[in-house]
Amino acid sequence: MRPVATIADLRERARRRLPRVAFDYIDGGADGEVTLRENCRIFDDVVFRPRCGVAFADADLKTTVLGQTIALPIILAPVGSSRMFWPRGEAHAAAAAGKAGTIYTLSTFSGTRLEEVKAATSGPCWYQLYLCGGRDVAISAMARAKAAGYTALVVTIDTAVSGKRERDIHNGSKELISGHPIAMLPFAGQLLSRPQWLCRFLLDGGLMQFPNVVLPDGPMRYADVAAQLAAAVVEWADFTWIRNAWQGPIIVKGVHTADDARCAVDAGAAAVVVSNHGGRQLDGVAPTLRVLPEVVRAVGDRVEVLFDGGIRRGADVLKALALGARATLIGRAYAYGLGASGEEGVTRSLSILREDLVRTMKLLGCASIRDLDARYVDASSLTPHSL
Repeated sequence: MRPVATIADLRERARRRLPRVAFDYIDGGADGEVTLRENCRIFDDVVFRPRCGVAFADADLKTTVLGQTIALPIILAPVGSSRMFWPRGEAHAAAAAGKAGTIYTLSTFSGTRLEEVKAATSGPCWYQLYLCGGRDVAISAMARAKAAGYTALVVTIDTAVSGKRERDIHNGSKELISGHPIAMLPFAGQLLSRPQWLCRFLLDGGLMQFPNVVLPDGPMRYADVAAQLAAAVVEWADFTWIRNAWQGPIIVKGVHTADDARCAVDAGAAAVVVSNHGGRQLDGVAPTLRVLPEVVRAVGDRVEVLFDGGIRRGADVLKALALGARATLIGRAYAYGLGASGEEGVTRSLSILREDLVRTMKLLGCASIRDLDARYVDASSLTPHSL
């Protein structure tokens, strides 16, 4: 196989290693996947304006998020069911993030205990919260996360129900997790065609439960995700008891509009993440790079603005930073690496992006992330949004 030089190369390696149902869980989006595609394509509409005749020894990639200095402006986003891509996948991804000097965000829908994930990394961790199981279950999870050393809580607001992910339907995801042999049989060939993956998956315990969502009858089962999400809608009023229970910085993820950004500020958020869930929820919403300037203008300097969606290259990261993001989150970009070769793959995904960042900053004539602003890009083709 060709050398791994890009995130696209890691994607191809993950596609070759994983059964279709697992790969498409990473790769796919909602409905017609219009927003999924636009999240990536929109970066082409922003062009660089370099400062030439500038030389410096190295680019400074450090930034500060919620008072925490990180070595590069890239944070690992919450990716559910990572244990499906690699045994104890969340712990391996967290370990890679720590070695790279950045933050790992653990999904509520982790197949690995949050204490184990935190112990696996030398870096900071955030805990992402869905209200599955209700208030008492969420408060219990927050208490565990706080005790384990998680430093911020990420509350996702754009998941009133699960999006319709047509690839998952075609691949028989529901049938494969049902446990009913007759229902599973038509789709079992996907798993049998990847015997190495299947062996690792079974040795890791097979179909996971979610040990950080402890219901009265035990950890939440995989098959219960859709029903639990539908019963766990986050409302702005919930932030009162969430703040009281967490007693620490809260990040609101899933902000699409200036209005929601202001609501997040009023709810006590320390930061917002401009995100459309990677195009996995409501299809047809604006790509996040188009929304970013609107949110930045709406919140001013009252909270930090983070960015999520479509990043595949270091140049994408720099365009988001130039338009006002403090740092970016990546999901698929590292999940492909995890699916390709575990911690080694995540490490490679981060090193690819780091190399991209350094090279592009030198070509831009910008010595430090802190100096990057709208002067370095032409974003005039992005349609303005009202405030």
